This record gives sequence, structure tokens and C-alpha cells, in this order.
Amino acid sequence: MKMKRLYAGPVLSCLALFVAGGGESDRAATTNVSVGSFFFTPPTVSINVNDTVQWNWMPGIIFHTSTSVPPPPQGLWNSGSKSSGSFSFTFTSSGNFPYNCTIHPLQMVGSVIVASANQPPSVSITNPANGGTFAAPWTGTIKATASDPNPGGSVTNVEFFTNSVSAGSVTTAPYNLTVNNVAAGSYTLTAVATDNGGVTTTSAAVTVSVVTPVVVVIANSQRLSVTQFQLTYSANAGLRYVVERSALLTDFAGINTNTAASSSVTFTDGAAGDGQNFYRVGRLPNP
Repeated sequence: MKMKRLYAGPVLSCLALFVAGGGESDRAATTNVSVGSFFFTPPTVSINVNDTVQWNWMPGIIFHTSTSVPPPPQGLWNSGSKSSGSFSFTFTSSGNFPYNCTIHPLQMVGSVIVASANQPPSVSITNPANGGTFAAPWTGTIKATASDPNPGGSVTNVEFFTNSVSAGSVTTAPYNLTVNNVAAGSYTLTAVATDNGGVTTTSAAVTVSVVTPVVVVIANSQRLSVTQFQLTYSANAGLRYVVERSALLTDFAGINTNTAASSSVTFTDGAAGDGQNFYRVGRLPNP
């Protein structure tokens, strides 16, 4: 950066202020500050974490320093007394770093304010649950939560992936995406959140299975006692089923809802009574 040479006569005090603004740069930058007769200039510049400040002594001036307040070893840098040349320091953390000329501590005062680095957003899939099973063809909603921890930051996009293939994206909360007619198979779901600084985060993976449902067949039905009746039905592990009972083949009422743990489920009705009953089993729709 080409510097404009500035000269000033004696002054009672002079203040230079480094102000960092904006987002994280793609690469580190160097910002130049002129050290003149009792002043630092420019008074306002912007830097980010890992940027460098270079102080350049103007020709023909008396000895000055650029020294952090407090000076080393508690502080960060000290150029030493110089009347020419330059001195550089790289700022690796955010914060407010005052400095002065130790020879003229009241007249020559400055401050370096380093902007915080852009922290990545957070994102997680909240639905479906990991390990979920659905009947094919599956139509359902993938839901995610996402947030940006940076002050004034925002999430600008959440993109959903099934087996690393984009299923679509959502730009505003709630971050919900409906998928339609998903065929039988195993699927790994992820969500990628992008913030307004272009930083991305990928969620933890959620794995779901979509299965072709078997025909429900009731077998091995038997009365165990006066009040107990037992039956077995075929199922898909992970899918939900309802057992219904009726005394007159009308007005069936659900008496048990179950997520099958295996391909065969045994159910015992402990309130069958001593009269005649009819039973049926149905697969519940995908949640």
C-alpha cells in the first residue's frame, strides 16, 4: 500500500486507533502505520486475526518506539528505540491491544483492535432419529437445527445430503426438507450449514433404513387361559404395528401398538375375557 507522507509540528498529544472490522480474510494481510514526529498514522485501520501490523519510521524524525502496554515480558511487542526502518508484529488472537512510544508515552498513543475470527456455524439433524426404519416408498421430512455463534452472524443455507447426494437446501429456519418416494435401501443423511461469512459445518451423520414391507400374516393363535389369548404375526424389524380386537367383527379397537424388534412378533392379550373375539394386525404408516 502506498503511504502518503504526513508531517506535523509539535502537539500535546496524539492518538492512533486500530479498528478491525469485517469478516475473516482469505489470507493474512499486512497493514502499514507511519511513525512520525509525535504521532502514529493512519489513525484508523482494520485488521483480522493472523494479520500483521508494520510500523514504518518516517525520514528525519527523532527516536520513537512502538511498544505494547504493558511492555514485554507481560506485553507482546517492543520495537526498541528507532529513528528509521520498520518493525512488524503479527496478531494471532482477537482483542484490544494498546501501545505507545515509551520515549513519549503521553504524546504518542495507539491501540490495535483485532477482530474475532469467524467461528463456524453449528448444525445437527433432529429428525429422523439415527437408526430409524421406514416402509418403502418413504416420504418424510428431514429436520435440522443450525445457528451461527458470531455476533451479528447468520446461517444463510442448510443443504441436506442422502448418501452424499444433495437432496435440496433450505435458506431460512425452520430447516426442514421433505423427501418423496425414497426407494428401499440404507441411507446416510447429513446437513451442511453455511454462514454469512462463507464458513461451513457438516452435521453428524444419521443412518436410516427404508425397507420393503412384508405382508402381515397372523399365525400360532391360541387361548392360553380364560382371559389370555396369544398370536404371532410377521413384521419388518423397525416398523410399527397395531393389534386390534373386536367381539363382533365391527368396531375394531386398538389394544397394542408396537415397534417390531424382529421379523416375528408374539403378542398376548391379557384382557381377552372368556367370550369370543376377533383380532387383526395392521402396519402403521411412516411417521
